[in-house]
Amino acid sequence: MRLENKIAVVTGGANGLGKEMALRFANEGAKVIAVDMAELDYKHDAVEGYKLNVTDTDACKEFYDYVIDKYGQIDVLVNNAGITRDSMTRKMSDEQWDLVIDVNLKGVFNLTRHIGPQMENIGGGTIINISSVVGEYGNIGQANYAATKAGVLGLTKTWAKEFARKGVPVRVNAIAPGYIMTDILKTVPQDLLDKFASMTMLKRLGQPKEIANAALFLASDEASYVTGHTMSVNGGMRL
Repeated sequence: MRLENKIAVVTGGANGLGKEMALRFANEGAKVIAVDMAELDYKHDAVEGYKLNVTDTDACKEFYDYVIDKYGQIDVLVNNAGITRDSMTRKMSDEQWDLVIDVNLKGVFNLTRHIGPQMENIGGGTIINISSVVGEYGNIGQANYAATKAGVLGLTKTWAKEFARKGVPVRVNAIAPGYIMTDILKTVPQDLLDKFASMTMLKRLGQPKEIANAALFLASDEASYVTGHTMSVNGGMRL
């Protein structure tokens, strides 16, 4: 029970990686508030769903106030909500660019701006930002997504310094997943999946539980001396 009595917020928690992390945290003793624009497609006694658009500044403040009023504090924040709108740069529309920037960067900022200082006030906490192998190495046709996921790495290093500057153990780290077998990838043709797998040193794609395990480590006291770090969970992939 590595997260016993902890209050955790997981954005993008309705399905995919967010679902896996929410359930992993709950099974380790945390009370989890899984934030998403969609309803949760699962049930767990220790997971509460909350509908939220992370790009809505006022709604994020209302959500923060709700959690603090109900649970008293937030010990763990996972900024996982994110979208893609892929296109070659020469064809990318303003809408495609703005929407991805809004969700993947502003959405991360909107909750952290409240929860990070709260962690300073309560004497500690941990923030985990979900980046991507694309944020580390770039990818053709994903200029908007790569920019946001690289930006998340910059936020991670900045917040690791900012929220610990008073000597309070607020830890901020990032996870950069490679290609993980979520429902999105299940629609990709098998020949492409085989190509992605061949680009890794382990010659396979990742499983959602492997990202959840990494998040659990970073959220737990086992990672008490880890901050400002990017954990690449990609099977040794290089794009």
